[in-house]
Amino acid sequence: MVLSMHVSGSNSPQSPFGNGEDDNGNVNLATKPHVRTKKPSMYRVLILNDDYTPMEFVVLILERFFNKNRDQATRIMLHVHQKGVGVCGVYTYEVAETKVAQVMDLAKRNEHPLQCTMEKED
Repeated sequence: MVLSMHVSGSNSPQSPFGNGEDDNGNVNLATKPHVRTKKPSMYRVLILNDDYTPMEFVVLILERFFNKNRDQATRIMLHVHQKGVGVCGVYTYEVAETKVAQVMDLAKRNEHPLQCTMEKED
């Protein structure tokens, strides 16, 4: 936004803000530049398949920490089981980091070797 103030005469005073005049004798007042914030990078939270963690435990993890319903959690768990890895969700760095820590902590407390990691989304 630029505010203009018309000052008549060739001997018009300079703006108190140090701004110059245009060819028509208008004084242009400066405003703060518009600052654009950058969207945060997003991270995929991944669960890795292993041969020991019960499928029902993986479903529980998906329901509890990733807010999946039973059908969604089962679908993701089966994908992990068949493909070796599956995406639980996509979050900002801090949220993804927290979810990975929650999964790893619960798996450890229940003596399961389940692995959970995160990777930056392209």
